[in-house]
Amino acid sequence: MLTEKELLKQPKKNYMNDEQLAFFKDLLLKQKAELVDSLKETNSHLRNQEREADENDRATLEEERWLELRIREREGKLIKKIDEALRRIEDGEYGYCEDTGEEIGLERLLIRPTATLTIEAKQRRENIERAFVDS
Repeated sequence: MLTEKELLKQPKKNYMNDEQLAFFKDLLLKQKAELVDSLKETNSHLRNQEREADENDRATLEEERWLELRIREREGKLIKKIDEALRRIEDGEYGYCEDTGEEIGLERLLIRPTATLTIEAKQRRENIERAFVDS
């Protein structure tokens, strides 16, 4: 298995070769496992909170519960994105921009392994969204 350093040292012509795909698949699977564990912890914590609550603590607990549910929702969305990225690996589409077909780049994928757009394509989409919101 490649290390991050070895991955970045590979020649550009090796982009999304089998070793690189295996690296990102392993990275995504590890992230997913951590998120699943976190979701289990959150569920357990929420159940325990309800049992321990008295009237004076309910407002505080409701706020904490709301925050935990928001985190859980975000984690659930990230798990879906990870599953989509794993599917793209299997389909041979991983690492390429869904808008332009260009390489997303190893550096960007290391930061955001679920990325589906190059930085430029992402910025174009955000500019278009802003234009619609501002008008």
